[in-house]
Amino acid sequence: MQVVLVEDDAMIGRELCIHWQQRGWSVRHCQTLAAATDAISALRPDVVVLDRQLPDGDGLRWLETLRRRDRQLPVLVLTARDRVVDRVEGLRRGADDYLVKPFAAEEVDARIEALYRRTQGSDDGQLHHGPLMIRPAEGVAAVDGVPLDLLPREVEVLAMLAARSPRVVSKPAIIEALAERNIELGDSAAELYVSRLRRKLAGTPVAIETVRGFGYRLVVVE
Repeated sequence: MQVVLVEDDAMIGRELCIHWQQRGWSVRHCQTLAAATDAISALRPDVVVLDRQLPDGDGLRWLETLRRRDRQLPVLVLTARDRVVDRVEGLRRGADDYLVKPFAAEEVDARIEALYRRTQGSDDGQLHHGPLMIRPAEGVAAVDGVPLDLLPREVEVLAMLAARSPRVVSKPAIIEALAERNIELGDSAAELYVSRLRRKLAGTPVAIETVRGFGYRLVVVE
């Protein structure tokens, strides 16, 4: 899992980074909102953990701006502001969860894992993106109820794009995910699978958009 931590307290940031890295998570620690903006654009993380008071501004105001670009990126606000009105404000302004300092690292972990699970599909194992429905475990996908004739690896790539939309999925990320299934792949593998999926999605409102220099993004064409 890729986590972006936005926290200006160096000690808290260092302890959380060490803790999460020991769990095998990849962590980028940002001490300013400007650095967090750059990190999210570059890394396309799975979860953001956000403090409220940062040296260059209010975390919630920054979050509102983020939400205008990305409504699905999970964000956990981690702050010392513990009043009910503060928690309500945080949730209403875009946070998916709100946790008050001081905290137990294990509880932060559990909340992050819960947010991450929400991005991976519904409780019945289905992923939905507009008219697209995918059941990754069964290798099944359909648009507006019409089944798509996809090979298992094509379903896997499509599910990856759907789970991360509207974020961009890089070519290396696609290759790495497929390589975990013991498939030997060349550098052009991501392009090959995307090309196949585009042909099979032709004529549907679902499309794969190329973001030059970054990778691919799943979109619904209105």
